[in-house]
Amino acid sequence: MAIVAGIDSSTSRTRIVACDTDTGAVLRSGKAPHPVPEDQDLRPGEADPQVWLHSLGDAAAGGLLEGVRAIGVSAQQHGMIGLDAGGVQVRPAILWNDPRSSGAAAKLLDALGGPAAWTAAIGAVPGPTYTIAKLRWLAEFEPANARRVAEVLLPHDWLVWQLLGHPKRRTTDRGDASGTGYWSPITGEYRQDLVELALGHELRLPDVLGPAEPAGHTPEGLLISAGTGDNMAAALGLGLGPGDAVVSLGSAGTIFAVHGEAVVDATGLVSSFADASGHHLPMVATLNAAQVLRSTAAMLGRDLDGLSDLALHSSPGAYGLVLLPYLDGERTPALPHAAGTLTGLRAEAMTPQHLARAAVEGMLCNTADALDVLRARGVGIKRVFLLGAAGRLPVVRHVAPMLFGVPVVVPPPGAHAARGAARQAAWALAGTAEPPEWTLPDAETVEPEGEQDLAIGSAVRQQYRAARNQIHPEAASGPSA
Repeated sequence: MAIVAGIDSSTSRTRIVACDTDTGAVLRSGKAPHPVPEDQDLRPGEADPQVWLHSLGDAAAGGLLEGVRAIGVSAQQHGMIGLDAGGVQVRPAILWNDPRSSGAAAKLLDALGGPAAWTAAIGAVPGPTYTIAKLRWLAEFEPANARRVAEVLLPHDWLVWQLLGHPKRRTTDRGDASGTGYWSPITGEYRQDLVELALGHELRLPDVLGPAEPAGHTPEGLLISAGTGDNMAAALGLGLGPGDAVVSLGSAGTIFAVHGEAVVDATGLVSSFADASGHHLPMVATLNAAQVLRSTAAMLGRDLDGLSDLALHSSPGAYGLVLLPYLDGERTPALPHAAGTLTGLRAEAMTPQHLARAAVEGMLCNTADALDVLRARGVGIKRVFLLGAAGRLPVVRHVAPMLFGVPVVVPPPGAHAARGAARQAAWALAGTAEPPEWTLPDAETVEPEGEQDLAIGSAVRQQYRAARNQIHPEAASGPSA
């Protein structure tokens, strides 16, 4: 047995796990928040990367990395760390959640000729989160800094570079590179023409490593693997393969699946990312997920557990109540100006139990519509992994398999991205063709109970679909129409 470690540096904290290379068992773990610099005037969506190193050191305290032979790094995607020709940082890092890049993304969309042109080029329509939108913003609002920037690193690239002692060679991986907006998972190559379109000049860009290719060794001889973005690391940590999808129920929803090739979707609903295993991660997003349940629970004077209890005392279809959960508009389907709608109001249906059930079914039907967007593009989905606190609610575990029509796996809470980074480190250490087989302990699999459950799920979705198509006929031409 050897020991490897995985580091996950998110927007707010660092998590580290040390794992057994043979089984993937987590032997030790630690976490620490990113400290807030008191002497820097940082705007929302900006960070001093040095705090990531301080947080990493705090998380690794107490000998957590003792005996570790290799380290993998996962980090938040889409960030931008600009360096000048001498490798000196030009300005604070701009993160994925920077609020200033919306206008830049819209200008880039028009500059190349619209969604179809972008999906043909990079497999996605770059939104405000993408690195390329930040380059465009920099060129417009900080032109002097833009002219100084000679190379750009993503957060995981920068951390790997730091761990390796600042070598001349900079590296990234195909998963994280696919979120920049200037590396194409379709061709596996950078698009310097798109960099120039955004920034006004070309950049030195990191070498894109293969899934099991090491980035190098630390001065002390510790192997550092290629690293990757957080979604890709989570997929690796969960042990996903072709036919597996993830539904992550945060305030918004993130839905992605492992697929054998890049998905080119001219509508722009699907973003085609690469993964950390040599496959692809086509992804769709919904604007409304767990917040639908939280808002309904607050209206009923309950917490999420109380909402779940109420909903379980209703029945499938909620006595005809249908909640279209577009509380903040919606991205999938494309209804940016929509609002939530409650239909089917009859005296016998107007109870807290049925409203709670309608909220759960509405959120999950909207998610099922997003899964159907992937299916309509040829992505096979045989199993769904359900992540997030909302996914662990008893009513969600009960209803989701009916509506999704496939078995649903509910993993325990855990540092899945950090574990995926550790699995990548074990893979690089072994030098094998495939990653090590690690089991996912304590995961619960909930399957539809035969044809009856599938029929119930189909009926609930048909009721939802009828209401959606009547109120929003513009969505009726989608794959779930």
